[in-house]
Amino acid sequence: MILPINYQDTYLIRQEVLRKGKPIETCYFTGDAAKSTAHFGFFHAEQLIGVVSVFNTPSPLFHAPLQFQIRGMAVLNEFQYNGIGKELMLQAENYCRQQKGAVIWFNAREKAVRFYEKNDYQILGDAFEIPDVGIHFVMYKKLMEF
Repeated sequence: MILPINYQDTYLIRQEVLRKGKPIETCYFTGDAAKSTAHFGFFHAEQLIGVVSVFNTPSPLFHAPLQFQIRGMAVLNEFQYNGIGKELMLQAENYCRQQKGAVIWFNAREKAVRFYEKNDYQILGDAFEIPDVGIHFVMYKKLMEF
């Protein structure tokens, strides 16, 4: 079951999956507490096992009127490869469509690119490195023509 959650509820999942061994403070993203940011959690047997956050953040790479950025999408390792990531992605997309977003974009970790490509996202540009995190690619999907 996917439900809206508070931004603080994302931290433990983000830390375990995306920032393992790093301080919990590295799991706070600028804009987490903004009213325009939405956070969703996937629950299994009342346990939070996956999260995704959707930020109303424009990128200079797109000339779309309303853009959303996905950040902090993570599913606990023992629950990965069961379709949970896809369900979280669909929830994020549905939210963006409800808000009349034209494009959804994010910085994808190199190891996650294939997952996103299977869900109709495209790479834009070359790989780049986020210090202390790794190689990433900008990926996006148009939700409407612009």
